[in-house]
Amino acid sequence: MKAARVHGFGQPPVIEALAEPEPRAGRTLVRMEAATVGHIDRTVWGGRFLQHPPFPYTPGVEAAGVVVAGDRHAVGQRVWVRGSGLGTLFDGTWCELIDAPDESIGLLPDAVPATLGSAFFSPCTSAWVALHEVARLRAGERVLVSGASGAVGSLAVQLALDAGAHVTALVSSAAKLQLPAAAELRVLGDDPCAALAGVAADLLVDTVGGAVLAAALPCVQAGGRAVLVGYTAGHALSLDLAHFLQRDVALLPLNMFRREAAGRAAAPELLARLADGRLHLAVESFGLGDAASALAWIAQRGHRGRAVLVPAR
Repeated sequence: MKAARVHGFGQPPVIEALAEPEPRAGRTLVRMEAATVGHIDRTVWGGRFLQHPPFPYTPGVEAAGVVVAGDRHAVGQRVWVRGSGLGTLFDGTWCELIDAPDESIGLLPDAVPATLGSAFFSPCTSAWVALHEVARLRAGERVLVSGASGAVGSLAVQLALDAGAHVTALVSSAAKLQLPAAAELRVLGDDPCAALAGVAADLLVDTVGGAVLAAALPCVQAGGRAVLVGYTAGHALSLDLAHFLQRDVALLPLNMFRREAAGRAAAPELLARLADGRLHLAVESFGLGDAASALAWIAQRGHRGRAVLVPAR
């Protein structure tokens, strides 16, 4: 089988021929139809994750495909694959035949394409858990979402509106943007604080970090909360503690490794909403041999949706 392999931190993935894995207890073999390239893959690939598989390794923590062997799932069953050490502790999903732990498998409805089935879990469950498990969103609250053009941000906007919130969406550019008309749109310019003038929120869902988070935090009213999801705009946050303590805003980090059970519990409902069009997630496809291009694409500011690798036909 063919697989994208990484031989050192930051080195471009290269396609190599590997022996096909053999069936074994507790594992399911899945013929890959799509494999996601996400920010966690970039973090592992760049050497910034707490753990990584031994070199050379096959990246990828998410995928979708069809079962070809295993005891728990029927041969021919369409499935999504995510986590359980894939791409972080051992070889992952950027290969034609995935050797996946049984517990990493979920059933994929026929109405959901493989590319979407591969890409849905991280952004959909992150947005859902951020709003409903971490922030405990209530109908009628004012929600500010930064990075609203990204995968998690756009889904947080959709889910918050569906829950009866009033939503302000903060984006870097309005070009080719597809967000619900019910959301108030704010576009970042050279001065993020100016873009946020007059915005008041009970809840901030921040997906980008850095200077954007610093500018958005003062919009949260006293006693409000901010869920911290991502850091594509910067890893550091500087706080004026005297000012921050007076504002009394709760900073709530989203750790989906710790909350994966909540994400998996929400997955069937989220897939149903994707299948019938109540939720939308943009997906950009790359060939398996174009993994380096996909890694670069997701690092570009303002990119829309998620990147997935598809095998050559």
